[in-house]
Amino acid sequence: MIETFHLASGEEARLPSGFLFGNYQEAAAGTGCTVLICPPGATGAVAVRGGAPATRETDLLDPVNTVEVLHAVLLSGGSAFGLDAAAGVMRWLEEQGIGLSFAGSCIPIVSAACIFDLPVGEAGSRPNAEWGYRAARSAGHRLHTGNIGAGTGATVGKLLGPDWAMKAGLGACSLGVGELVISAVAVVNALGNIYSGQRNRMVAGTRDPERPLSILDPYQALFTQIQAEAPERENPLLPADTDNADPARQAQQAAASRANTTICCVLTNARLNKAQATRVASMAHDGYARSIEPVHTSNDGDTLFVMASGELAASPDLIGILAARAVEGAIINAALDAEGAYGLPASRDLLKL
Repeated sequence: MIETFHLASGEEARLPSGFLFGNYQEAAAGTGCTVLICPPGATGAVAVRGGAPATRETDLLDPVNTVEVLHAVLLSGGSAFGLDAAAGVMRWLEEQGIGLSFAGSCIPIVSAACIFDLPVGEAGSRPNAEWGYRAARSAGHRLHTGNIGAGTGATVGKLLGPDWAMKAGLGACSLGVGELVISAVAVVNALGNIYSGQRNRMVAGTRDPERPLSILDPYQALFTQIQAEAPERENPLLPADTDNADPARQAQQAAASRANTTICCVLTNARLNKAQATRVASMAHDGYARSIEPVHTSNDGDTLFVMASGELAASPDLIGILAARAVEGAIINAALDAEGAYGLPASRDLLKL
């Protein structure tokens, strides 16, 4: 019997024991960071499927590499600038004596991934080491969702550019089978639309310029954008003639199209080695494909971490199957739990109509 727990903001919910969750954000800046701290001895893994990731310490998680443990994962806004916040997480962990002991030093292993949220809020204000330190210092057993931490500036549905996007945020979902618990925490900043359950139910995404409180089919949005960018071409699906293109316009379009990425952590109390955890991370990406369309594009930096605390034995395949379902639920929750901000409506605003 599989029990599902969709985690509403601030709600007590079943999560794998021993993990800690902390956030720091500045609403005016439109960005923030979230830290997930592992219990001692946790195994880590990662799978990167997007074409434009902003990440830190992901090669270390490869099964062929030496270090077997992971101490924390940072999810952050601020694009590549936000990777600086990981230094603050390391500093806090070192102060607590959490890390690898080597030559008289304590070296925390902190992996990180960032979303591109610079178009909202104040682009010059980004997560830094002090923000990461504050997020780690605030860490506790309760997990909050919505416009918080790394989800503060998250948006979705940018196929027609940022003006027709919608607000998303940080979401979570947890599944339990007996004593086994698999949870997912997702920061959803996708290019595509978000689907819930049935593929014809869009809960957030690109808004229709003709009806701003309606969500446009992503394929219709794609063809609309192609036609708008090249109305003079006989076949707009063919590559554009870039020799005579306006460089300023090209740069603007490139910047807007890269303002995406969904980053996620799967947490479990199961026992996994690095190779098994890597397979789980790969399988868990199926949850992206079930809930986001289009997904894993060259302009998304989609990255998924796995953290396994090793409390009980379980089939890696079972964990991977349930992880994909938890990731799907977390992504949907990130859209449903978000609140409208920065001039953009959220799913709850449209669902009221």
